[in-house]
Amino acid sequence: MSIAGIAVGVFALIVIIAVMNGFQLGFIESILEVSSYHIRITGVPAEKNAEAAEALLTVPGITAAVPFHEFQGLIRGRRRVGQQAVVVRGLPENTLALDQGMAAQIEFERGGFYFDNGNSILLGAELARHLGVGIGDEITLFSIDSLFFGGDIDDSDEGAASRVFSVGGLFRTGFFEYDRGWAIMDIAAAASFSDSYPVIGVKIANRFHDQRILNVARGNLAGTSGFENANFSSWREYNRSFFGALRTEKLFMFILVGLIFIVVGLNIYQAQRRSVLEHREDVGLLRAVGADKRAVRLVFVFDGAIIGFAGAVTGLIPALIITSNISAFFTVIENIANFFIDIANSIAGLFGAAAAGSFAIFSPAVFYLREIPSRVIPGEVVLIFLFGFLSALAAAWFASRKVSQIQPAEVLRYE
Repeated sequence: MSIAGIAVGVFALIVIIAVMNGFQLGFIESILEVSSYHIRITGVPAEKNAEAAEALLTVPGITAAVPFHEFQGLIRGRRRVGQQAVVVRGLPENTLALDQGMAAQIEFERGGFYFDNGNSILLGAELARHLGVGIGDEITLFSIDSLFFGGDIDDSDEGAASRVFSVGGLFRTGFFEYDRGWAIMDIAAAASFSDSYPVIGVKIANRFHDQRILNVARGNLAGTSGFENANFSSWREYNRSFFGALRTEKLFMFILVGLIFIVVGLNIYQAQRRSVLEHREDVGLLRAVGADKRAVRLVFVFDGAIIGFAGAVTGLIPALIITSNISAFFTVIENIANFFIDIANSIAGLFGAAAAGSFAIFSPAVFYLREIPSRVIPGEVVLIFLFGFLSALAAAWFASRKVSQIQPAEVLRYE
């Protein structure tokens, strides 16, 4: 039972943390690869963008440097089916060639990443569905800043900075906020809606090396004409609250599921204490013939170590198999559940009762998912394995302290 308890704890914690990693890292990668970049540089004039990108790419660890304009806009279909406030980002047409991370993260349902000489706009797939537009349809884009300063949305020819674009592509990132609230256009066209300097988005090979690379990049651009007012910021700064919330969520899930090991450890502790008392005469005999206290104690400690190792391995192997095939695992569970639901519906149909709906663990109607994500981090797997093993080992160690209190003369007095 102790081995089974350790195995269940290791199995549950690895699977839960792997699925949580899949969700969280999916969100983080969508934000960093599509939206925020790893490092942002502001305050660089547009005519210096090419020079800045060339200087940045010489820094070891930097993989991409892409200028972009960004502003708040309002999109309305030409048929006035609906309208939606959006974040509009202007990018160079060769962005996907420059930025492999974004190219891997963004997926086009229809169309592609091209702007037809600035006359096309790319919409998130959910945004296009909300507006009721498709490839080739026309939309009107308004600058929200201009609307607040005298523009009229119902009269786009008077005051409001607006322009008609043709929908050239529908994209998905896997993050609902971007698929519903984002549009992408040519950087030159975006500049006509915004009078601010463009932002240079920088990607690095390892996002956790951002501070070191940021300092090197700042040094490379320092003292060069046009870069005196450049400001540098890391992904940690403008995503601090969201990433902090994800980290806290994962920590508390780790602690809650890890309580299994405390419960199992207490059971092992009580079992080992009972084992010491049951073998009191054997311990006394061993001590009487010269066995050392530590040697006798190690007998019980090794017993706990064997329990911990066997339980951790028993939970580890199936957990790694399932996390590598997580979608198939949940499909099997759903099929089993739906099999019993079908039987219940058949019985209910005989009595004229209403049928129950099918069961889905992550229903697409509720969750914005195409498949269940899973990400195994080796360091976390090792940590969980050690939790399982060391909880049993520590329980056995503390329980075996009773051995040192056994006096051979007292045990063998009446033997």
